[in-house]
Amino acid sequence: MMRKDEAVQSLSDRDLSDGGKPREACGVFGVYAPGKAVGHLCYLGIFALQHRGQESAGIATSDGQHLTVIRDMGLVSSVFDDRALAALDGQMGIGHTRYSTTGSSAWKNAQPVFRDVSHTQFALAHNGNLTNTAELATQTSMLPGMASSDTDVMAELLSDHLHQNPRCVGHELEGALAAVLPKLRGAFSLVLTDSHSVIGVRDPNGFRPLCLGRLDGGWVLASESPALDIVGAAFVRELDPGEMVVIDRDGVRSLRPFPEDRIDPKLCVFEFVYFARPDSQLYGQSVHAARVRMGEQLADQAPVEADLVMGVPDSGIPAAEGYSRKSGIPFGQGLVKNRYIGRTFIAPSQELREMAVRMKLNPLRENIAGRRLVVVDDSIVRGTTTRAMVKMLREAGAAEVHMRISSPPYRWPCFYGMDTGTRSELLAANMDVGEIKEYLGVDSLSYLPLDRLIAATGAPSAGFCSACLTGDYPVSIPVELRSSVLEEPAAVGDVGQLEGMSS
Repeated sequence: MMRKDEAVQSLSDRDLSDGGKPREACGVFGVYAPGKAVGHLCYLGIFALQHRGQESAGIATSDGQHLTVIRDMGLVSSVFDDRALAALDGQMGIGHTRYSTTGSSAWKNAQPVFRDVSHTQFALAHNGNLTNTAELATQTSMLPGMASSDTDVMAELLSDHLHQNPRCVGHELEGALAAVLPKLRGAFSLVLTDSHSVIGVRDPNGFRPLCLGRLDGGWVLASESPALDIVGAAFVRELDPGEMVVIDRDGVRSLRPFPEDRIDPKLCVFEFVYFARPDSQLYGQSVHAARVRMGEQLADQAPVEADLVMGVPDSGIPAAEGYSRKSGIPFGQGLVKNRYIGRTFIAPSQELREMAVRMKLNPLRENIAGRRLVVVDDSIVRGTTTRAMVKMLREAGAAEVHMRISSPPYRWPCFYGMDTGTRSELLAANMDVGEIKEYLGVDSLSYLPLDRLIAATGAPSAGFCSACLTGDYPVSIPVELRSSVLEEPAAVGDVGQLEGMSS
């Protein structure tokens, strides 16, 4: 078990690199549009999904004979220029933007992955995280240690099936998917392309989103609906959990490759809370409207006398608007976010850690000085950035700081495509709410309970995964995987022990 001071230091270092938020896995995009510049359409699509991953980006296109794949480390705009896009011609294509979960942040794990086997070429892009990667790797022809990611293992399983069944002419990839998909466990929204089709797949729980859009003369698949908007496609529907959609010259076909008893909708609730763009639609609901309702629920549950309601930019702002609307307390801006900053350095000292946080946020002193503030944010994962922000507000003259969080305490690691580290690194797994309040230095602290959060989505009966909040994992986790991150949290004790923690 980690000592508490060790957990705190690990927490401090990680928190500065990601702004204290959970990190998502990826965004995927696919388009079938003969006669159109599909490379450019893929570029626009993954550009709209950049928030879902900033480590690498890639596009694969097919001209009906051959696939061309370009992928590299970095943001979409740095990986692709006009010259690169000119090489990506064809009738169909897929795109990907990545943040690593299973598999390191390295070029070899950039996607889409490509395979050429038994006269079939295909490319695959994945959003999510498999829970049985180790078991699946043993079923492939890969030597031990060769698998660099769960996506790599999926591609190898498909390749093995194609190699063993070379006579399945016409629908080779479709047949391989029908055989391989039922073996997969965990979260996987996939887009694939071969010489004649684009295919989209959503796992039986629908942990990660995937939607279908209609383009003039074609079709589009995307992790989120704003990627449809940017290419001029009309939203048609979300894919059902366990559905496979095949798009080719004959149109769109829907297949169901999973046994019926595995279909159990469990969309990640943090898609509503934080991950998805506010202009997205999930379960038929506006994400922005849902976040506003979360703020209204917070105001109803935890009212307080104050002068100003402010949101932590950007994801806390809709809930702050809702809190203001319900409470009647004026809404205003209290923090300015630097939008031109990537991952910050791991700072070696307390002073430099505080400066690193100030690179991301800076207070508007004229709106803060002498005022009682309600500060609304979507979550507290490791807590160090939140603590630093509260300190900045105090230094700017805030008379009181009342923290309101539009989700429950975050206590458990995710195994389905969200990176939060081990349980010992999660603030709410180490402290109760009273101790968190003292650690953050706020006058009051309230989290939104799970039942109110689910109600605020507007789709309370649709089915959600809330494992990171409850520890209730809808897909079983192998013992070796659980033991690597479900360390017992450090014993809760005197908050003074945490003063070594970054602010």
